[in-house]
Amino acid sequence: MGRIKSAQKERDQPAPDDPVRGRILSAAFGAFKEHGYAQASTLEIATRARVSKRELYALFGSKQQMLVSCISERAQRMRLPANWPALRNRGDLDAALSAFGAVLLHEISDPDVVAVFRLAIAEADRSPEVAQALNTFGRQPSLTALRGLLEQARSAGLLDGSDPGRMASQFIGLLWEDLMVCLTLGIVARPGPNEIRRRARDATDAFLLLHPERGAT
Repeated sequence: MGRIKSAQKERDQPAPDDPVRGRILSAAFGAFKEHGYAQASTLEIATRARVSKRELYALFGSKQQMLVSCISERAQRMRLPANWPALRNRGDLDAALSAFGAVLLHEISDPDVVAVFRLAIAEADRSPEVAQALNTFGRQPSLTALRGLLEQARSAGLLDGSDPGRMASQFIGLLWEDLMVCLTLGIVARPGPNEIRRRARDATDAFLLLHPERGAT
């Protein structure tokens, strides 16, 4: 984890929309998907990106930093707003959870994000830093945002006294069921907008049944 944090530190990099940086990250992600992190060479990445290895290392200090950048940029799609409007009643909570679930389903089912999950699984033994980066820059920020939403609801008396962390994991489970496994295996298509809304609605309904207002019987 220390190596990931050090790789995350800012270098003298150009803005994220720099075309050379974009070409390098696109080339790196393609090479990682095709060959795996360990087998993808910086020479191939530089060749694909049409840059010299010197340029590559000037922008990214190491192959691991390229990996972290690839994952963190795609994992941004998994991040959800940390600050929600004040929850005044169960209707507000219902709407917030349904919206939260729909955004999460839409972003995590994105083909590039699914490809990152596949890469993390494929490299679990040889390159555990792939999974660490995905967890650090993707999963944890989303869970933190959801825990914050549920903590706000619990403090307002809109939920029972259950632990927000446990409730967040429970809501994610209700939301995904087996969809992520099926997407990773490539045996189902990405859900469309109607299916996403239905899943978010069903997960929200089930969750609120499990967790009534504080003091409700």
